[in-house]
Amino acid sequence: MGKNKSVPLRMCVACRQMKPKNEMTRVVKSADGEIFADPTGKAPGRGAYVCGDEACLKKLKLKKLFNKAFSTDVPQAVYCGVEGEKVDEK
Repeated sequence: MGKNKSVPLRMCVACRQMKPKNEMTRVVKSADGEIFADPTGKAPGRGAYVCGDEACLKKLKLKKLFNKAFSTDVPQAVYCGVEGEKVDEK
């Protein structure tokens, strides 16, 4: 018998719902303070996740939720990059 491999779940910073990690976009704050989108999901550092829902992306940008998640100012380019990445996937 094969083992059932569990799917890792992560919480979206916008809608606060738990969703499969592979369906979400990860943004990382590295040890040196650099903040960037992490398409591989494996970069070292503190991660925050957002799902691809359009309402979540709007809320993320409007309320600057990455600023809250990382307790620092996050460049606008990061928000635009996450939004652009999700639009390209569809």
